[in-house]
Amino acid sequence: MTAARITVNGKATPLAPAAPHTTALDFLRERGLTGTKEGCAEGECGACSVLVARPGVDKPTDWVAVNACLVPAAALDGQEVITSEGLATAGEAGTAPTLHPVQEEMAVRGGSQCGYCTPGFICSMAAEYYRPDRCAHTDSDAGSTKNPDPEHGPNGFDLHALSGNLCRCTGYRPIRDAAFAVGEPAAEDPLARRREQAAPAPVATEYAKDGSEFLRTDTLADTLRLLRERPEAVVVAGSTDWGVEVNIRSRRASCVVAVDRLPELRELRVESDRIEIGAGLTLTEIERRLDGEVPLLAELFPQFASRLIRNSATLGGNLGTGSPIGDSPPVLLALDASLVLADADGEREVPLADYFTGYRQSVRRPGELIRAVRVPLPLSPVTAFHKIAKRRFDDISSVAVAFALDIEDGTVRKARIGLGGVAATPVRALATEAALEGRPWSAATVEAAARVLRGEGTPMSDHRASALYRSAMLGQSLKKLYAQTTEAVSA
Repeated sequence: MTAARITVNGKATPLAPAAPHTTALDFLRERGLTGTKEGCAEGECGACSVLVARPGVDKPTDWVAVNACLVPAAALDGQEVITSEGLATAGEAGTAPTLHPVQEEMAVRGGSQCGYCTPGFICSMAAEYYRPDRCAHTDSDAGSTKNPDPEHGPNGFDLHALSGNLCRCTGYRPIRDAAFAVGEPAAEDPLARRREQAAPAPVATEYAKDGSEFLRTDTLADTLRLLRERPEAVVVAGSTDWGVEVNIRSRRASCVVAVDRLPELRELRVESDRIEIGAGLTLTEIERRLDGEVPLLAELFPQFASRLIRNSATLGGNLGTGSPIGDSPPVLLALDASLVLADADGEREVPLADYFTGYRQSVRRPGELIRAVRVPLPLSPVTAFHKIAKRRFDDISSVAVAFALDIEDGTVRKARIGLGGVAATPVRALATEAALEGRPWSAATVEAAARVLRGEGTPMSDHRASALYRSAMLGQSLKKLYAQTTEAVSA
């Protein structure tokens, strides 16, 4: 076991003497890299974003932006990190560094006002700058570049890459202008060349200080044995949930076990009768690897938090917390998904509809992990995900509804409806499904079923929405789906 260390801006940096719960943000700032800022400490503002070298989808390595305020520094053992300070190219002795193209565009277009958020924006922007499949959109008639839509630039820049970054000076227009102005990385760009080499391999970590430990094993079998021996351990993957507990509620754990880099949890297989998604894959990796193959998941991903969060969050973590307002459970319930649960004695498969047993409770036993999510094939052709929230993106849902319907010859042959935010657990709308199946897909059927859907779950009133509003939105969501499907047919 080698001493834990992180390569920061090309320099190997020992983790010691940081405590196991120390965030990457505090680790970096304590070493003088103060471009990484704390704004919210819960992954909402992006002032803390940094780049991490991860296994790529289109190239051996992707530069991925993550929230340094959430990830434990120990989780980056053996990995490569670039901060805003590391993007510029060092000049010769006595000369100033050369700004990175992203930094240059932000400067000349007035993208920095008070400057507090700027380093985080720059790191998120740099990750999109280095995205291998980013390319300019060309107007074939005029031979010039154009914006395909308001959220994509003529250079292929996706503004959703900045959805997790907040500017309190409201300087979004010049920031957008800077994003849409960056070109392609130069051939000699060292970070662009780095993409052609393999990402750092996972390393086993055993880091202890002051009575607490951060552990990562090489294999799933070793991890499961460890969890049997240490039932009190907190299991983390992207740490987007646990990181908030550490920062906001000052929670500490005597033992944290990381599973995000276990090969057995990072597989994605498309077979004849099902798709199996590793519980340790990040949502961004799933999105890019599936590339729209599961339309309901493709509709979910852009509405799930921000790109910064999706770059770290996993399906295993979202389901493992058992939260009734998680965005993925309603979608996976509508997809008839099941979970593969593993412990030191073996594996078992549990339908997701039977997984949740109470508020943040499930059938998962101590020492058991979610290894994979299985989605049966073929998929239902009529699907939709409706997320009702106060903000369009990067918000917690008041109500989430996912639909998957088989409609043949105008009749609903099969209906699956998943709900979130209306009960102590995510639930299937069983009564509404029964009210639809075997009946014509018509305005009368939908009107009757919408009345049933309004009564599903046990919605409550809180600061996000009233119980009455939640019930109303359930009924309206089915009517919206019907309107969308009939519009598609008439078109």
